Amino acid sequence: MIDPTQSLAFSMQASPGIYAVLIGSGVSRAAKIPTGWEITLDLIRKLAAVNKESCDPDPEDWYRSKFGRDADYSELLDALAKTPTERQQLLSEYIEPNEQERETGEKQPTAAHHAIANLAAKGFVRVILTTNFDRLMETALRDKGVVPTILSSPDHVQGALPLIHTKCCVFKLHGDYLDTRIKNTPAELNEYPPEFDQLLDRIFDEFGLVVCGWSADWDGALRNAICRAKSHRFTTYWAVRDNAGDKAQGLIDHRQAQVISIKDADEFFKTVQQSVQSIDEYSMRHPLSTEIAVASLKRYISESRYRIQLSELIKNTVEQVVEETPISNSDIDSEYVRRYEEPCSTLLAMALVGGSWAEEDHEQVWQQALDRLSSRWSNAIGADPILNEIQRYPATLLLYALGLGAVEANRLRFLGRMLETPIRVVSSNDLPAVQRLRLPSLLRNRTNYIHDKLRPYAKHIIPSDDRYTLMFDKFEILMSLSCAYRKPQVPGAERYYQFIGDFRHHQENRERLMQEMDESLWTEQNDSPFVTSGIFGKTAVDCREIRDTWEAYIKML
Repeated sequence: MIDPTQSLAFSMQASPGIYAVLIGSGVSRAAKIPTGWEITLDLIRKLAAVNKESCDPDPEDWYRSKFGRDADYSELLDALAKTPTERQQLLSEYIEPNEQERETGEKQPTAAHHAIANLAAKGFVRVILTTNFDRLMETALRDKGVVPTILSSPDHVQGALPLIHTKCCVFKLHGDYLDTRIKNTPAELNEYPPEFDQLLDRIFDEFGLVVCGWSADWDGALRNAICRAKSHRFTTYWAVRDNAGDKAQGLIDHRQAQVISIKDADEFFKTVQQSVQSIDEYSMRHPLSTEIAVASLKRYISESRYRIQLSELIKNTVEQVVEETPISNSDIDSEYVRRYEEPCSTLLAMALVGGSWAEEDHEQVWQQALDRLSSRWSNAIGADPILNEIQRYPATLLLYALGLGAVEANRLRFLGRMLETPIRVVSSNDLPAVQRLRLPSLLRNRTNYIHDKLRPYAKHIIPSDDRYTLMFDKFEILMSLSCAYRKPQVPGAERYYQFIGDFRHHQENRERLMQEMDESLWTEQNDSPFVTSGIFGKTAVDCREIRDTWEAYIKML
């Protein structure tokens, strides 16, 4: 039987944003945040100490005897701290971590908070209900770049945008710890303002529900709101550590909820988040997803009015590669390098089409993609050069894919712009992509490795295997010539060794391409695409000189 946690993950991934998460004190408990009632009892103990009395073993009974009424969080706080600033100072020790607590990780967002925030950042969760009055959830969200809408009072709810227009909403049912209106006593928890009830009715009707860390024992108003919901459009998943209590079981039966036995909230939400991410990554890599991305690219490059959509499609695909590729520098070997390849599949399929149909106004977004993939992690002073090289591998694959598409369509100006893309490196001067991006050294002894790796992606652009190899050789020859042109300060033939590809073994292809180059440079002179592209010279004379010296060197190999 399928684990209900996996069912939840599949449902979340398939329908982003349809599940609201309801978290209670059990989620913040791991951060050692006290409940509102625990704070009330501690304040009573301090009040008794000021009166030089002992309130143990029952602070609540002492307060009732002393003041003639039941302890009330709001009244007690108002009596002890008159201004908002004083209240903040009084409560901060319960909610905000001191230096020692920060070192030990107390009173800070837990793994559960971070997992929920990850789901929200990806759009899988839009509504978070919480009975907690701390700010751990908001902190975790902001750490992930999500600025949530916070609803903690009737005024907030009344003025809020509809949930459909909100990227992420945190509904603090019992208030915020700095607001004296926090709901704490059984009487306060038995009734919500009408504005709360109306919004809850909509949420419990329109959203699925994931419940964790909430016992349902004390919150009568929240229980009533769940019971009022007559329709259950989406499943409710209820996570419990041991057995659900009587009140929780009644709600589970009412919602026909799937019960999930968990060790703790941290493990549960981490498992959900990682499972959703795994399903999403698989879906992104599925051939259908690649086909959709390529189809979208073709539509966007067909008309300039789609330039914004084109830019967003390429940038989002690049970010997907960044998120899915490893960053650890342990156990580096050829298998480790290959882990960089699979996340690039959709981007490479897009790049071959993009290079084939590139126009001048497409150049910048592809250069930005090369830069983003080239300088994202370890380009720092003292970083491992081998790891630097490996982590630029996705950019190398992208440059090859763009280049293959460009040479097949004879878009040499675009190729020239890609080869000269500045690659930022902290520890040295910027260098053009043609000099910075290359096959990682761990794979260089694999003959035709990158040729074979890119072949499946190029099938729809270059169906013939022979022509594919010819275009691959042409691209690598132009890269080698470009390297030679850009390093004139290196004496003799040594400057050509900057980039030597498998074309040196393909004499027939090389001679055919040299003939094509010669005819163009002699007949078209400075109007030759080899000149106007600026790949290995600014004039026909310069290009012929570079080409002749380069060929002489290649023949010596």
